Amino acid sequence: MNPDDAGRAAAGRLVDAEPLPGQLLLPGMPSESAAGTAEPDTLPGLELPGLELPAGLPAGDGRPTADDELAAVAAELRGLDRDGSRMAAAIRGALDMLLDGQHTGRYRWEQLHKTEKTHAGTLVEIALARVLRLADGTTLDYTIAGADVDCKFSQRLGGWMIPPEADGKLLLLVQASDEDGSWSAGLIRASEENLSPAGNRDHKRALNERGRTAVHWLHRRAPLQENALIRLPEREVAAIFARSSGQQRVNELFRRAQRMRVSRTVVATVAMQDDYMKRVRDGGGARDQLRGEGIVIFGDYAGDQLLAAALGLVRPGAGEFVSARLARRARVLARAGGGAAGTHDGEVSRYDRCIRLDGTDWVLAGPADPFEAAPNLPR
Repeated sequence: MNPDDAGRAAAGRLVDAEPLPGQLLLPGMPSESAAGTAEPDTLPGLELPGLELPAGLPAGDGRPTADDELAAVAAELRGLDRDGSRMAAAIRGALDMLLDGQHTGRYRWEQLHKTEKTHAGTLVEIALARVLRLADGTTLDYTIAGADVDCKFSQRLGGWMIPPEADGKLLLLVQASDEDGSWSAGLIRASEENLSPAGNRDHKRALNERGRTAVHWLHRRAPLQENALIRLPEREVAAIFARSSGQQRVNELFRRAQRMRVSRTVVATVAMQDDYMKRVRDGGGARDQLRGEGIVIFGDYAGDQLLAAALGLVRPGAGEFVSARLARRARVLARAGGGAAGTHDGEVSRYDRCIRLDGTDWVLAGPADPFEAAPNLPR
């Protein structure tokens, strides 16, 4: 079937969605082109709070103030990455590099050694500097809008530790958690009223209660690219890794993670091979080996995205896959007695969401639907 046929098959069913932020092709640090350059309207929940001057400050005296400086840094960061896609890609890449799943099989923060966790902040700092093209600071990490800014990373909100050399300076606070599937970034000045009075043996201090509420969020709890291995139940993950070869593990991944976004990094973690992408592709990979079970694997091709969306599946973004088992619509309807039983007025059932491949209408298979070979996806 050609792409025009795919488009007609999805007509009336597809709600057009913007592509997801670009993801990295390989586990590791993102390149400057890891995220798109488009600047869509601000997404809900990502609006920058208003930054106000302190009460009593005379306006128009021509002298920059602390809040003027913070506002200028916030404006520049927003201009560099309006929707946060560049920062999200940088953070995802830094975490993936730290886990190094392709060589270690690790996919959770808890699987890291203590010394590796302390290195996370450095990787995030470098990754952000690379994708946003931030200049080195004079005494701190970056120079942004003419101000020295220190970057601090924590796996949990509020867990940042501020060194003495950052006292009184601007901080870019970054947090990300695969468990929560979210990341955050905000600005604050490391002033005495925002820091706890006591520090650790390295004289680093945490934000106090006032400081935690004073963060000016650029992005708060924004979605982090999903890690399918964390979303799956532990018994399913154990079954995947129990397979003896990289190809068998990748096959098992797409059997058990159906209807979920699976990133290339997850494929690399499961395969633990240099040629991990070969384990997915046609020509002997999972696409060929699972077709007999009725399972198709949609990728980031435009046609695949259209077909997946027409079936009501999540849309695979750049470097992602979504697998699903299909069944012939005619056979499913025959088993259901010839109609979409059990649906309500205005409800779109799985019988209605179908795609035409090789001259046959296909729907998402249910648990009771018989297994049959799936068709090839058009290329």
